[in-house]
Amino acid sequence: MIAFLNLTPGPDAADVRAAIDRVVTRGWFVLGPELKAFEEEFAAATHSKHAVGVNTGTDALALALRVLGVGPGDEVITAPLSAAYTALAIMMAGARPVFADIDPDRLTLDPAATARAITPRTKAIMPVHLYGQPADMPALMEVARAHRLRVVEDACQAHLATCAGKPVGSYGDATAYSFYPTKNLGALGDGGMNTINDADAAARLKRLRNGGQSDRYHHAEFGVNSRLDEIQAAILRARLSWLPKWTDERRALAAEYRRGLADAALTVPAEHDPGHVYHLFPVLTRDRATLQSHLKERGIETLIHYPVPVSRQPAVAAAMPARCPVADRVCVEVLSLPLHPGMSIDAVREVSAAVSGFRPGGFRPGGPRPA
Repeated sequence: MIAFLNLTPGPDAADVRAAIDRVVTRGWFVLGPELKAFEEEFAAATHSKHAVGVNTGTDALALALRVLGVGPGDEVITAPLSAAYTALAIMMAGARPVFADIDPDRLTLDPAATARAITPRTKAIMPVHLYGQPADMPALMEVARAHRLRVVEDACQAHLATCAGKPVGSYGDATAYSFYPTKNLGALGDGGMNTINDADAAARLKRLRNGGQSDRYHHAEFGVNSRLDEIQAAILRARLSWLPKWTDERRALAAEYRRGLADAALTVPAEHDPGHVYHLFPVLTRDRATLQSHLKERGIETLIHYPVPVSRQPAVAAAMPARCPVADRVCVEVLSLPLHPGMSIDAVREVSAAVSGFRPGGFRPGGPRPA
């Protein structure tokens, strides 16, 4: 059996246990020294001046928008290929999500489509660094600067990724990360983080995550209850030191997949930047259901990220989203293969052999993609 992923602590187990024990022994569980230390360490790791821990990546996105002045009546352009939480965060801030289609090769927000989606109500762009591959930030920032738009980077799947030699998060006005257990840096529960370079904005984020309190029991503005707790912060501190090694492992496994799938009857999305951190390893085939069944029969687990574009989700119907034909197609073709730290090269070769042995009724290897 080749599992899609393994969430049980492995080589980091002793570090995780020590972190939990440290918090329990101290008896301080919310807004304490572990969170403060983790914020400082994560800011350093991401080359940011400030980091603010929150309860989820979704909250991190929504609070970043609020701090940048995005609210009711505003529009935020984002990608239709993502977890729905990206768009839901825009709605949480009171704004309307506007979907621009994705680049068919990179699978992230298309800068040209983004420019076409701008209206007088557009206030911000929220690119998603999907599957660990950075969006085309140099091109998107040109669009943002030309129209004086704020930029919030959704890096929930892209811890330590770089784009054109610069860390993700170094382009936009603010960046959001998720520490959901499946992420490249995962907690043993929920967690999120904002990174930002403006000191005043960071101070306001800290107020907003704590009910808008200026000081104890004095609420200066409407805030939320979204605090990264001490146990999760301590676990994430312990795991942060493992993240560079885990990232190297992901890249090595992905390189082996690319070698093993070179002649397979499907499309492997190109690596557009060496800063890709391979949160997931997707492939594209119009015979997805039969390929998934073929792999399941051989004891290989796969998942679909994502079967429905966000622009077609009932939850965003009130925003009257435009059609995004590239995302629509990708969502019926995409299939994620197993890839996670601790997975062996031999397991990747076994998966690659099973995929390469599959002969669908679709397109030829190296031939044109189906329309």
